[in-house]
Amino acid sequence: MKLKKVLTSALLYTAVLTGANGALADTSALEALREGDMRKLTFHSEPQAASDATFTDPEGGEHALSDYAGKHVLLNFWATWCAPCREEMPALDALQAELGGETFEVVPVATGRNTLAGIEDFFGEEGIETLPILLDPKQALARDMAVFGLPVTVILDPEGREIGRLQGGADWAGDSAKAILRALIAGES
Repeated sequence: MKLKKVLTSALLYTAVLTGANGALADTSALEALREGDMRKLTFHSEPQAASDATFTDPEGGEHALSDYAGKHVLLNFWATWCAPCREEMPALDALQAELGGETFEVVPVATGRNTLAGIEDFFGEEGIETLPILLDPKQALARDMAVFGLPVTVILDPEGREIGRLQGGADWAGDSAKAILRALIAGES
């Protein structure tokens, strides 16, 4: 049974790769890779514009989603007071450690009331080592991206357009999440 599941995933992965041509790949093939928490992940039929609102780093430097042009981005909106957010952060850190680089990046943005000390303490307690601390204290980016609850994770294509969204917590270091993201990265890079 496990071999059948592996073969099915491999075939679907191949279908995504062969169907990709720079546009949003065959979303039915991507959707077929969704298992477990990833069943909550929805893909848009057409890429959607993302926000140009800025967010900051702890030193006050301004950033925008356009800073990540050329990469697939897993944009995660979270807060220190949000239990599902805290639960998924180690998986996001593991995902960044495994897949992060020239073609992919996890971008966690703490939105709303989060103290820098609280974020640093949480990162230290959980051993979060590969993710940056990014802040959206006035929720400008979150509002512009229609984030009404936490956590919300948005997938952006290399052109900075939203291609998928997941509301709620998820295991982003799980096999299904990694298969979907690898297929996107390989198919559009």
